[in-house]
Amino acid sequence: MSKGRQFEPRKRRTREHVLADLGVHHVEGHILRCGYTVKRIGPDYGLDLALTTYSTRGDVEPGLIWLQVKATVRPKRPKDADSLAIRIERRDLVSWIDEQYPVIFVVYDATKDRAYWLHVQREFGSGKLFALSRRGSRLTVHVDMTQVVGEQAIREWRRRKQDAWVAWRKGAGENA
Repeated sequence: MSKGRQFEPRKRRTREHVLADLGVHHVEGHILRCGYTVKRIGPDYGLDLALTTYSTRGDVEPGLIWLQVKATVRPKRPKDADSLAIRIERRDLVSWIDEQYPVIFVVYDATKDRAYWLHVQREFGSGKLFALSRRGSRLTVHVDMTQVVGEQAIREWRRRKQDAWVAWRKGAGENA
């Protein structure tokens, strides 16, 4: 290093970065154990993963399941509730609702190494989002702690994707 050159601070890997990677890794493991594939999406525009499913013969199935993973060490749990209260961007919810295939919002509790999920379109579709407070750019979403991410959940997501594909095909057939 030359004498006249000053030290420039470097980018740092923060605790938040580590937690985010742990959350994605947790979800990816369950997906891979089901025999499916997952791709990380970057840069982050409100979705983290794209999940592709396969038939029992190994044939790729149409459509994707989109996932957004939020990691935390101190999830807020409302009194007398079996849910976690998470703040998310309203614009992300609006975007997710418009997706044809399921968008799954995952909350990863790093202290318990456990994740919980919410099917966004099912929870907020049909105008339910707009029944919530219109003030502010962020909303509090409640994620049911009985909806644990695991192989059973991943297979449920696949079923919901297949339902969305069938509904789309019916609609496309009527419009064709």
